[in-house]
Amino acid sequence: MDAILIHGMGRTPAAMSIWAARLLASNTRPHLFGYLVTFEKLENCIQRYKKYIEKRVTTNNFIIVGHSLGTVLTRAVLPRLTHKPSACFFLAPPSQVCKAALNFYRYRPIRLFMSEIGQVLTDEQFIQTLPLPSVPTKIYAGVAGPRGRYSPFGEEPNDGLLTVKETLLPNVPLQTVHALHAFIMNSKIVTQDIVRVANTS
Repeated sequence: MDAILIHGMGRTPAAMSIWAARLLASNTRPHLFGYLVTFEKLENCIQRYKKYIEKRVTTNNFIIVGHSLGTVLTRAVLPRLTHKPSACFFLAPPSQVCKAALNFYRYRPIRLFMSEIGQVLTDEQFIQTLPLPSVPTKIYAGVAGPRGRYSPFGEEPNDGLLTVKETLLPNVPLQTVHALHAFIMNSKIVTQDIVRVANTS
């Protein structure tokens, strides 16, 4: 089986390297797609992502694992694929406009960094019109973020950037893991579960 891996905003394919090594050990061939948030246009990125996938897979015997913004790009590309994946796995997906993105976007340096691709996280119309995955999908949400009186999230379970509620999609199963947003892809629990589900799908 093949696995397409796509990282989140501000990261590189190297962020998924531990994941890739674990997949190789489970006889799954990883392919790491990379993009540059600051310097790339959204439509160009989606088209490159589509071509990248279709160059590497010619059947439905593959999965897609996305982290954060990579899950948004995955939802955008899925309807365009000739061959659909057998399953998708979304790690800490911003499934709605999240408070953190709106807060960061107030600052000009952050806006320049996020550019056209990153700013979709603040665009409610774009997020709401993204198609829901048409293949079996599972969400993994981190809950290792701060909670309590001095937390910006209050008592809501969160990964330090997103609340669990902000990751939800209708009729898509969710599993919470003790992980922070930036490192959820390194969770052994997530790896083991995805390998298990992928091998039975």
